[in-house]
Amino acid sequence: MAWFYLALAIVFEIAFALGTNATKGFTRLWPSVFTLVAAAGGIYTLSLALRTLDVGVGYTMWTGLGSIGTVILGALIYKEKITVPKLVSFAAIILGVITLKVASGL
Repeated sequence: MAWFYLALAIVFEIAFALGTNATKGFTRLWPSVFTLVAAAGGIYTLSLALRTLDVGVGYTMWTGLGSIGTVILGALIYKEKITVPKLVSFAAIILGVITLKVASGL
């Protein structure tokens, strides 16, 4: 169940990051409400995952995969550019997440 909560927390993290851009500095009501709900949902579901997972594994996967999802969806939704240095960084993050998962024995 911890991995399910972590996956949900990652979805919330991506929604939070993308929503923050849509708030235009928290000047737009509904994107701001969405962003705050996503932030709270992400923290809550991460806390549920960390009941079982090591904080180093859970938090790193949350931020790492959340970052990758945010960059990919940011490119699709906001037309942000994905460059070669970004791709190399993604590969490093993915390798790190895989290594953490293997090292945690889960």
